[in-house]
Amino acid sequence: MRIAVTGKSGQVTSALQALNVPGIEIITIGRPELDLLEPSMVSEIIEEIKPDVVVSSAAYTAVDKAESDEAAAFAINRDGARAIAAAAAELSLPVIHLSTDYVFDGDKPERYVESDPVGPVSVYGRSKLEGECAVAAANENHVILRTAWVYSTFGHNFVKTMLWLAETREELSVVNDQLGCPTSANDIAEAIVKIADRLAKDSSPDLRGVFHLAGSGEISWAGFARYILSILEEKTGRRITVKDISTADYPTAAKRPANSRLCCDKLRSLYGVNMPEWRISARAAVTKLLEEPKEAV
Repeated sequence: MRIAVTGKSGQVTSALQALNVPGIEIITIGRPELDLLEPSMVSEIIEEIKPDVVVSSAAYTAVDKAESDEAAAFAINRDGARAIAAAAAELSLPVIHLSTDYVFDGDKPERYVESDPVGPVSVYGRSKLEGECAVAAANENHVILRTAWVYSTFGHNFVKTMLWLAETREELSVVNDQLGCPTSANDIAEAIVKIADRLAKDSSPDLRGVFHLAGSGEISWAGFARYILSILEEKTGRRITVKDISTADYPTAAKRPANSRLCCDKLRSLYGVNMPEWRISARAAVTKLLEEPKEAV
């Protein structure tokens, strides 16, 4: 099976490229041959690749910058996503589109399910929600995967930032009143391959639509930081203190949801995808980063 993935440098794209699954070929497409700000390029490139499934992974992910760069965020996250989904539809191909917990306002006290009302509180969240709508309208043969708190040994993310800060600081102040589900890009990649294989073989309408895909379990950012740094102490003996602070103590340009917890029962039921408990995948990522500090941290 051939899977075309948009975006060459993202965490999930990098994780997909690192997979070694027999019979699965990952073809990444991105700049300069694919520019989401030039949608007319998309159809021709995808047709040349002749994939079985298209994964729409490229996105504008600078959450705070998006507040002052709204046009670019919507051009990529909405218009670019629409172009990818439409190109796949022209070729009668399913599209898997990656979205985010930021489509919710974070006010719900329980985990979010797919049918919960959306209400993004940031430009990034609004652009991703409109991207979901654009994908669904352009290609009925779609799976939209909302994920959250993505980390990996690739690119920029919370795990790598904590380890980097720990190199020069004895204490880190981290927000403790936002809850979520840390999600490994490697686990997302494995799930995407499983979903893609099923989509290519099964036309059931139940397998299309919006699904939540996040690590099992939940934690605050401060709790996540403590776990990361506990592994650092275990491996190196270096002890870093984490100080709990509130969201109000750490102002950002974009508002974040206080509750980013996603219920993944629908995906588990229909696709048999069981995401690992977040500590298991986080330990693997931190351990790898500590073993290869010069390349990864």
